[in-house]
Amino acid sequence: MAVKIKLKRIGTKKTPHYRVVVADSRSPRDGKLIEDIGYYKPLENPALFKIDSEKAGAWIRNGAQPTDTVQILLKKAGVIQ
Repeated sequence: MAVKIKLKRIGTKKTPHYRVVVADSRSPRDGKLIEDIGYYKPLENPALFKIDSEKAGAWIRNGAQPTDTVQILLKKAGVIQ
């Protein structure tokens, strides 16, 4: 099973909020997840990003692959280099 760290969209139309989740790569964007590890609110000024860095690091060490967007956010947060 390929595991990805990706964004799950929540919020209403034109007000996106995202949860950073660990999920099977075959599941849909808003489908079943394994674990919820953080959130991202891009409309805040400045954008608000909070993540449990211990859980994210553990999942990456166990082979979870972050999506491109999540990888950029994790680099900004200092979780990965």
